[in-house]
Amino acid sequence: MTTLRQDAYAVMLPAFDTLELSPPVRGFLKSGGCSILLGESREEYVNRSMSADRIARETGRDFKNVTDTARDLAGQDILVAIDQEMGGICRLHKLVPQFPASTDISSTPASQIEAITREIAECARSIGINLFLSPVLDMITGTNPWLENRTWSTDPAKVGTLSAAYIRGAQAGGVACTAKHFPGFHNVTGDPAITADVVAPDAAGAYEAGFGPFVDAVEAGVEVIMVGPAPVEAFDPGEPASVSPRIMNMLRRDIGFSGLILADDLDSAATMQNGRRSVPQVAVDALANGSQFLLLAAHNDMSEIADAILKAVDDQIIAEAHLRGAAHRIRALVGKYSA
Repeated sequence: MTTLRQDAYAVMLPAFDTLELSPPVRGFLKSGGCSILLGESREEYVNRSMSADRIARETGRDFKNVTDTARDLAGQDILVAIDQEMGGICRLHKLVPQFPASTDISSTPASQIEAITREIAECARSIGINLFLSPVLDMITGTNPWLENRTWSTDPAKVGTLSAAYIRGAQAGGVACTAKHFPGFHNVTGDPAITADVVAPDAAGAYEAGFGPFVDAVEAGVEVIMVGPAPVEAFDPGEPASVSPRIMNMLRRDIGFSGLILADDLDSAATMQNGRRSVPQVAVDALANGSQFLLLAAHNDMSEIADAILKAVDDQIIAEAHLRGAAHRIRALVGKYSA
């Protein structure tokens, strides 16, 4: 039986941009943490590609070494996540088979996307990766520097069909998938990581059309859906999506998703509302309002966040059963995709 403190660590997904486990990440894994995200630098994120130096230097053995070490520290199997997007960020660069060029994806048969993605997943799994934070399902309808060059079609039927193929292929290859970013970040003027933007309303019917790919992802068996970090004016202008009970209810009720809900970027400017919320407060709010899995930068004080979660349980802000259930579901996903 795990302790509540171990469960509080289990619901966190810390991200870092190297293949080195810092002392805080090591402590996190020893304390009950069971997930990490091997991310990219800010420059690589903005450029939508890994640096030339990283591509030249990193090997599959490097990934295997860090994932093996992380599992040894945790004393159990864990989720090791990466971004491996069809039209955007591919963290494993040239270490795995390549997707078609972004300009060609929308005309690629679904069967080919499924086959390629399965090959990518099998390669990723061989070096210790078992969770993709992809595919991207958002429909860009206006300005969107955040998702520029990370999407590949504005046709919801096409996005749904090919994203479902991606999900089937990856999960058949042993890697769980994350559909993102619910409820759809169609029109945002900045990058939510650094500016407190909101997602502006679209023309009538745009959001309803954008829900189609999420329904397709659910029907394909996607394991995780990521809820985006900024307020979406059409549904809840006052709350960031990842802490909004209205949006959590939409995902469960309207989309029919019963899997794991991941709150994106707890420490983004949009979610923290330019510092009006602290990261521990965002973590508490996200869990209290229906999220189960919390993505945050690894430089945050994870022991402080765990303390805040436990206090919220004591104060009956977070139901103990919800925390226990979230941690159990994450560990169950680890078991299902055990590397």
